Amino acid sequence: MAWRLGVDSGGTFTDVCMFDDATGRIKIWKVPSTPADPSLGIANGVIEGLKTVGAEAGEISFLGHGTTVATNALIELRGGKTGLVVTDGFRDLLEIGRQKRPSLYDMNAEKPQALVTRDLRIEVRERLRSNGEVELALDEDGVRAAAQKFADADVKAVAICFIYGFLNTAHEQRALEIVREMLPGVFVCASHQVAPEFREYERLSTTVVNAYLGPIMQRYIQRLQTRFSELGLRVAPQLTQSNGGVIGFETAAGLPVRTVLSGPSTGVVAAQEIGQLAGYENLITFDVGGTSSDVALLQGGHCALTGEANVHGYPIKAPMLDIHTVGAGGGSIAYVDSGGLLKVGPRSAGADPGPVCYGRGSVEPTVTDANIVLQTLNPVEILGGRMKVRRDLALDTMQRLADQLGIGVMETAQGIVSVVTANMAKAIRVISVQRGHDPRDYALMAFGGAGPLHAARLAQELDMTRIVVPLTPGALCALGLLLTDLRADFALSRALRLAPESLDPIEQGFKVLDAQAQDWFTREGIEAGQQSTKRTADMRYLGQNYELSVPVPAGPVTEATLAQLAVGFEQVHRQRFGFIAEGETIQFVTLRVEAAGRVRKAKFAAAPSAGPDASAAMIGRREVYMAEAGAFVDCPIYSRDRLASGNTFRGPAIVEQMDATTVVLPNMNATVDPYLNLILEIEK
Repeated sequence: MAWRLGVDSGGTFTDVCMFDDATGRIKIWKVPSTPADPSLGIANGVIEGLKTVGAEAGEISFLGHGTTVATNALIELRGGKTGLVVTDGFRDLLEIGRQKRPSLYDMNAEKPQALVTRDLRIEVRERLRSNGEVELALDEDGVRAAAQKFADADVKAVAICFIYGFLNTAHEQRALEIVREMLPGVFVCASHQVAPEFREYERLSTTVVNAYLGPIMQRYIQRLQTRFSELGLRVAPQLTQSNGGVIGFETAAGLPVRTVLSGPSTGVVAAQEIGQLAGYENLITFDVGGTSSDVALLQGGHCALTGEANVHGYPIKAPMLDIHTVGAGGGSIAYVDSGGLLKVGPRSAGADPGPVCYGRGSVEPTVTDANIVLQTLNPVEILGGRMKVRRDLALDTMQRLADQLGIGVMETAQGIVSVVTANMAKAIRVISVQRGHDPRDYALMAFGGAGPLHAARLAQELDMTRIVVPLTPGALCALGLLLTDLRADFALSRALRLAPESLDPIEQGFKVLDAQAQDWFTREGIEAGQQSTKRTADMRYLGQNYELSVPVPAGPVTEATLAQLAVGFEQVHRQRFGFIAEGETIQFVTLRVEAAGRVRKAKFAAAPSAGPDASAAMIGRREVYMAEAGAFVDCPIYSRDRLASGNTFRGPAIVEQMDATTVVLPNMNATVDPYLNLILEIEK
């Protein structure tokens, strides 16, 4: 017997999903995360999971791990003290950026905090031309002086980013050597290692984020490797990247920026698989954990891959699934701002001390406390009875907040839910409405520990009519680790016009990327029959500031290929912006190759229908505050474990399971499909 394990470490809970290669049996497990040392929570989850199925660590044939360590460190600004070495004259580029306010018409909008203070941004004389030729040699003494200043300031990480460093790496490489020599034990990275692509500001931002997260991720991975070794694990564990694939721990430690969406990415991978089985190819995924909410749009059963994203205000240039993250989760703290308004997040109570209702000393109200007060969550125990909660403590802290606002306790608790729902809806509009997609044309797939809890009201807010809640929503990211392939992405920036004279440079560029992909296949030991590659190109109209990703057909690049790309670009451009510019020159900016090594995955089988009667799954009733009624409403409580294929029931109702709670509003009908997904449909 061999077990494949997926472990997803969140800010509040750590989820374990186990798959038996021989029988196809799936077992999930959930333990509290340990923010002070996340590796401890992971080890605890693996140990308890193995005990549950009576297995030993030596029987594990694969261990994939997804983590929100990098995501949460960036959202909560808990990275290492960072220094920055830049080309003379570019010290303030990190703050100047693209000279855009976060919100054009909001005069009070706040820019994200710079990850490197101005005194630790050091300019060094050097200069490359736009073709990569050396204009001014590197001032090595200037680099040494910068390193000494960093040493005096006790920095934990250093980022190096020179103008046009992606075209000629010599200056960055030499600076890297000098800083590493003078600052042993300090995390150091250069832009040509992290993001060797066009766009100076985004490349700089990505390199700085990588350095800022480096010490946190290195410490985390070192501890995790030690714990896995002590457990007796015989296989090399893999860590998920933001692109949905996995990489080794050593690579992840050097490129933590590629794991910023590590945990959320595998949830999207699982959603793709489950959505296709259930017959919903157009989905908006809604993943809510303890600290953040992650949303993505799947069209035709697939989530788009992007080479650039904005994570909590910080531009990141790295291959990743197109996921948008906001600081709104179950542990998000509610407070009254200086203007007397109720705000929620992004600060989170995490797992320790956690929400007030956990009884661990916290006094700040959270979204979870609001749901305990409203009794949408079980006011006595959660996690299938494994964790007791204190509604009395949640009521006390909610009363204090209500006194500040001058309204009732229930109105305050419902207000917290409404505010966090609005924050979540805003995130979904970013990846749908702002990109030419109508949310009403999509089903909402809710997962994460708190996704099903908030999905019904979120769907109403967006005028969506169908919600899909998978069988194991709270552990879906862990399950996704058992559905993902080995993945690597390769990119080459080339500014070329869409014209016949560009055929050879484009063909040669893809040959370089294909060779890099083949080298990766060889290093990973992926058999030829399990290899696949996919080409894309970032394209734009000449003079535009932003690119769109367009699929590139396999095979030699010919004039027919260029014609296909022109049509493909216009289709994508019309989708995103609503128009095309007839006769304007189209330009290539970056060529990309996505390489995948297919692995054996968990499989799902359809269950026979047990009929519509769901009464056998009802385990009790509870008074639940419903904003729609403005009062407590007597609601039936259903056990998700007892719901069978074909069962139907009507809201208002609550569905409880070990890893999540689903709220079914009064105007909703619920049905269990053959794959045991819970389908909620809103009546108009």
